[in-house]
Amino acid sequence: MRLGVLVLPTDPWPVAVARAQAVERLGYHHLWTYDHLSWRRYREQTWFAALPWLTGIAAATSRVRLGTMVASPNFRHPVTFAKEAMTLDHVSGGRLTLGIGAGGTGYDATVLGGQILSPGERATRLADFVAATDLLLRSPAATYRGTRYTVDEARMIPGCVQQPRLPLAVAAAGRRTIRLVARYADAWITTGDAATVRTHGDWLAAECAAAGRDPAEIDRIILVTNAHGRPLSSVDAFVDFVGRYAELGFTDVVFHDPRPGDPVWTEPPEIVDEIAAALLTG
Repeated sequence: MRLGVLVLPTDPWPVAVARAQAVERLGYHHLWTYDHLSWRRYREQTWFAALPWLTGIAAATSRVRLGTMVASPNFRHPVTFAKEAMTLDHVSGGRLTLGIGAGGTGYDATVLGGQILSPGERATRLADFVAATDLLLRSPAATYRGTRYTVDEARMIPGCVQQPRLPLAVAAAGRRTIRLVARYADAWITTGDAATVRTHGDWLAAECAAAGRDPAEIDRIILVTNAHGRPLSSVDAFVDFVGRYAELGFTDVVFHDPRPGDPVWTEPPEIVDEIAAALLTG
């Protein structure tokens, strides 16, 4: 099982760099950050843009993979998004995984003056967004006509370091979005409990069969939330959690870096070091 840490892009830059370097030094396989313009209880606090933040972290690290958890179409267009991702793939030396989701109904959904979309409308938009992004990242020149996005002879030179393109990790919790995972993704991101992801895993297997893909080609990433209980309360609790999701076919676990003063992620920061000592350096 590969392990990753999600670090919020809200600390002063020297603090963020030191934390990312510590995560890498501890042996974690990947480091992620949220892609928002502002977010929940951090609405009135410092919040940096995800892709520039990750670009800086890429320059300050050398091994750990980096990713967005997850980018959304709420405030992005596939052309500019793909160009920035391609650039970050080069800066990082081919260490980027591009997490993409449908987008929520929070501040990012209205900041550009648009209307909040229904879940079905967001799934339709995500399908268009993923299809266009996939094409752009694979092609030196791309034209695309979708329901929401138009691309006219976009240039993507020199292309990605990782070929045929950098990995896409699609967040999905419904049949339509899981169909996108089967068609386009290198990894599936979910936050579901064990019963839910078992059902969704069956859906993924069926959609892969329909698409002519082997589901074993698709990594499975579980993002730990409080809905899972408190798996970071101790190393033993975390080991139990990892074991249960490994049995469900998951290849990666990502958890939030504990933050002093945060009302949700209240675990002691030392747990990150303790997990690494038990599972990554033993």
